[in-house]
Amino acid sequence: MFLLLNGCASVSYYGQLASGQLQLLRAREPVSDVIADPGRDQQLRAHLAQSQKARTFASQQLHLPDNQSYRLYADISRPFVVWNVFATPEFSLTPQNHCFPIAGCVAYRGYYSQSAARGEAALQRQQGMDVSIGGVEAYSTLGWFNDPIISSMMGWGDERLATLIFHELAHQRFYVKDDTEFNESFATFVEQEGTRQWRAVRGLAPENGAQEQHRDQFIQLVLDTRKRLERLYALPLPADQMRQRKAAEFERLRGEYRQLRDSQWAGDKRYDAWINAPMNNARLLPFGLYDQWVPAFATLFRQKSGDWVKFYAAVEKLGALPVGERKAALKALAGS
Repeated sequence: MFLLLNGCASVSYYGQLASGQLQLLRAREPVSDVIADPGRDQQLRAHLAQSQKARTFASQQLHLPDNQSYRLYADISRPFVVWNVFATPEFSLTPQNHCFPIAGCVAYRGYYSQSAARGEAALQRQQGMDVSIGGVEAYSTLGWFNDPIISSMMGWGDERLATLIFHELAHQRFYVKDDTEFNESFATFVEQEGTRQWRAVRGLAPENGAQEQHRDQFIQLVLDTRKRLERLYALPLPADQMRQRKAAEFERLRGEYRQLRDSQWAGDKRYDAWINAPMNNARLLPFGLYDQWVPAFATLFRQKSGDWVKFYAAVEKLGALPVGERKAALKALAGS
């Protein structure tokens, strides 16, 4: 995830971005100091010690940036570092984009305060928009600052923390403005392949693929719903009829999910809370962004015989192409 200053934002929004980033920078301290301090929480020290092994692996074996990012720690005393507000028109899946000088255009607006995010969401709802708020554990400044391991990243275990480090460092390694699907798919591939290699180096068996399979099946249900909604919104229907059919599509999604869960997932209910919450267009926006071109990058990695340096060079060539040629090349890679 990315959060950098928006030159055309309001003064108050600009101010909270600057203040929030400054507070995060001030909270940083060397991970080595935390690990060496017997007065700090023992579980935290052990967790950070494991993270540094993954951090070293990231630079030495995955050829990700070798800097102070993720060799620092920041305790922010809240569950998320930022809250992102997504908004779409009532009958559209086109997000309200916000453009940043460095990160380019993204489909959300980020707030360091949950109350500020809720306030922005309320204003958008008053304008008739579909709105969703999502908490974010980590984000990348794309190498402009040394990004810390944040306390919000610490709740998912040693391996999940390692995958987050791989993912965020990949954004520092290469990034294309205004192409979220490319950037997130690239970082997700580096995260997944990096994790596979990290497990192999430690003599661990490959991960059980059941959870990943369930995740992919769930994402596909949401993407199928998005496609049906896009077709619906293109029809010349009265607003009341459009709302009824929109609601029916969300109920269809819930029904298909429950059928899949109960027939194939052996009691895996981790998506129940999401599926049972109030539904709208904005809640569907994040799905697919992180996965769309992962198969393409996997093919490219195989073509380069698993050589990370050659792979990154090929990724940079793809990123330099005009957007139409880039997407055509990615489609060809995914298809092969």
